[in-house]
Amino acid sequence: MPTGLTDTVTLNNGVKMPWLGLGVWRVEEGPQVEDSVSAAIAHGYRSIDTAAVYGNETGVGKAIRESRVKREDLFVTTKVWNADQGYESTLRAYDESLKRLGLDYVDLYLVHWPVKGKYRDTWKALRKLYADGRVRAVGVSNFNIHHLQDIMADGDIVPAVNQVEYHPLLSQRDLLAFCKENGIQLEAWSPLMQGNNLNDETLVRLADKYGKTPAQIVLRWDLQNGVVTIPKSVRPERIRENADVFDFELSPEDMDRINAMNKNRRLGPDPDNFNF
Repeated sequence: MPTGLTDTVTLNNGVKMPWLGLGVWRVEEGPQVEDSVSAAIAHGYRSIDTAAVYGNETGVGKAIRESRVKREDLFVTTKVWNADQGYESTLRAYDESLKRLGLDYVDLYLVHWPVKGKYRDTWKALRKLYADGRVRAVGVSNFNIHHLQDIMADGDIVPAVNQVEYHPLLSQRDLLAFCKENGIQLEAWSPLMQGNNLNDETLVRLADKYGKTPAQIVLRWDLQNGVVTIPKSVRPERIRENADVFDFELSPEDMDRINAMNKNRRLGPDPDNFNF
């Protein structure tokens, strides 16, 4: 189990990815995202997750470039948006993301959603970017098992990461098991349920027991399930709090209590039924 912010998991191609990072979904471009990323890096975070559609790649890149941390010591993720999917358009979208970030490469490039009729060509483009050495690892986001099976049948590269909605109300056990069996690292977005249900009785009791917050209990549950996680915050004190999850361990019984909270409840769209 990870014991600190610098601890990493080794992806299926040998690249090391931090277990905990900062997500910047719905963080405004400009000073807000720049300050958020700067605060995270200053506190010891080494993984930053953005996406073209978030509209804040420019600010993320500025904060990264202005930090005192070497680029090779950071792990930067971005994603190709649905409107840019397809083979040639994805290659162009990657160049545009690099330009906005002001970086020479990203560590992980993801297919943001499995757009029907397009995601296989998009994945082919990611495989080319990887084969050309332009990105250190490639993966997907919001892919269900059948989507993963589709692209795995198309070539010899298995996605390094599948970033999905994952939290106590949506524990996706079958998907997690499939990813583990196939060497795909599951990563959680909205791990804190967008602030919903953090006052759940189970989480509050466990927070009292371990001397932690309900949010810290959830993040620790992620890590003990072998799931990389990227909680979002724009407040420096919350960014620090979210990282304070390496000095305790949930018992197997308490892990089971959180597992029992599952209701297969999505807060975001269903990957098999979305329209954007």
